[in-house]
Amino acid sequence: MKAKAFDTVVFKRILKYAQPYRWRFNSVIAFAVSLSVFAALRPYLLKLTVDNYIKTHDGQGLLLYIILMGVVLLLEVLSQFYFVLWANWLGQDIVKDIRIKLFKHMLSFRMQYYDNAPVGQLVTRSVSDIEQIAKIFSQGLFMITSDLMKMVVVLLFMFYMNWQLSWIVVLAMPVLVFFTRIFQRKMQVAFEEVRNQIANMNTFVQERVTGMKIVQLFHREAIEAEKFSQINDKHRKAWVKTILYNSIFFPIADIISSLTLGFVVLYGGIRILHGDHFTTFGDLFSYTMFIGMLFNPLRQIADKFNEMQMGMISANRVFDIIDTQDQIQDTGSVEAPVFKGHIEFKKVHFSYIENEEIIKGINLEVKAGQTVAIVGATGAGKSTIINLLNRFYEISAGSIYIDGRNIKEYTLESMRKQIAVVLQDVFLFADTILNNITLRNPSISREHVMEAAQKIGVHDFIMSLPGGYDYNVKERGVMLSSGQRQLIAFLRAYVSNPSILILDEATSSIDTHSEELIQSATDKITRGRTSVVIAHRLATIVKADQIIVMDKGLIVEQGTHTELLNISGGYYKNLYDSQFLSSLE
Repeated sequence: MKAKAFDTVVFKRILKYAQPYRWRFNSVIAFAVSLSVFAALRPYLLKLTVDNYIKTHDGQGLLLYIILMGVVLLLEVLSQFYFVLWANWLGQDIVKDIRIKLFKHMLSFRMQYYDNAPVGQLVTRSVSDIEQIAKIFSQGLFMITSDLMKMVVVLLFMFYMNWQLSWIVVLAMPVLVFFTRIFQRKMQVAFEEVRNQIANMNTFVQERVTGMKIVQLFHREAIEAEKFSQINDKHRKAWVKTILYNSIFFPIADIISSLTLGFVVLYGGIRILHGDHFTTFGDLFSYTMFIGMLFNPLRQIADKFNEMQMGMISANRVFDIIDTQDQIQDTGSVEAPVFKGHIEFKKVHFSYIENEEIIKGINLEVKAGQTVAIVGATGAGKSTIINLLNRFYEISAGSIYIDGRNIKEYTLESMRKQIAVVLQDVFLFADTILNNITLRNPSISREHVMEAAQKIGVHDFIMSLPGGYDYNVKERGVMLSSGQRQLIAFLRAYVSNPSILILDEATSSIDTHSEELIQSATDKITRGRTSVVIAHRLATIVKADQIIVMDKGLIVEQGTHTELLNISGGYYKNLYDSQFLSSLE
């Protein structure tokens, strides 16, 4: 959607964020008023000095007015200082509030939203776009208000001093306004293109840096560099347009200002030489300052309006995300008690894409304290079961129950606190091992983590690292092997003491030693609690109380390992035999 030249709806919405800082907002306006008065007073005092004291050789009066002009200048400087300081301070407080609101809103989105939203674009909205909103106050609204006030006060002084010379200036102003308006329209379109290209560049760079290993493994450096060069060139061209418009407008504005000053001096000088008394040398001196004070703000308003327009465009993008209602509806009112762990799926249907069902009306029961394994080919719907149980996605039809109560009746926070998940693709933050385990939960102490690590046999591995539990694993845990990351994730789930434990392909990408540690720990952590294990390697689930076999979104077989092997030609038996034979080769 194309942005308006000035979107009053967006502007009013931004101003609402200034309400908690109303006293500071009003103070900035007050400083803008005082600044305009003091700025316009200086040229008027210069006129009085020239006409009343320099012309009459009154040294004492000259000294008095010089001191007076110094005092006015000091007051103007102080007004300027507090005006700029508080305007920027207000802008930063407002964007702080908007950024917090945006981030909290993003935390509540369903996983499906992040499946479709480019990460780089969200980063742009959360950082640079929001920072641009601050300029609405620091470079836009208040600066424009101050400039307009200064122009009004200057015009009042000019007409009070000499209305004839003032009309020359006033008649020249519509010409500058005309060019300013054209400039604003062109820059609005150009800046919108700049913001689009910045978002595209952020998205591209973020994805390539994250996937740098793939880029280098498949020798795509030259190809990706060429793609980046093309995106960068589009970004450059977008900025060049803004540079071009500035290069055209500001010389035109300078010419109009200079010509106006020339006409005033020429007309006033001729009248003085002919003995007319409608003007004085003091008027001409002061008008050389007044014209600059009148035309420079008018010229700069265009530039400041552009800053404001960029802020409005950025605000519109940010508000689009804030207005997005893509959350899991946390309408539950029941605080989940400590779960026994009885899980039921009743006629559950689900699809990521409309009319393309992934889960096709399954019925599934996991009794409290059981260890249930789910197996099947890629795309069968195994991981989707976990996503639905955690309410990362909303089911299309049917119901899911824990301990006999529909999971929608529980509050999300209380329910998820009792479900721990270990994923195949472990995500670790650029932080210490301890913080990645506790996720900075103050109720989980270092001693508790170390005790848990010793129980599952991970303590020695952690202590072998430089710094032990304080070892920083860097972004996404790159300083650890996949097996080590998996062990950290397992310990993270263990210390949370969950009522329901989910292992999603948790041993599919680790070495034999790590797998032995995981299997040993699994026996301890699953004892007495409901566990759901998703695995490709069937050797890891032979002890499961129940094995669910899925194919194309349906449960095709169900039973213990022994029972399923006794089904001649069964899906599980074929899968097990193929894995067993491949391990012998």
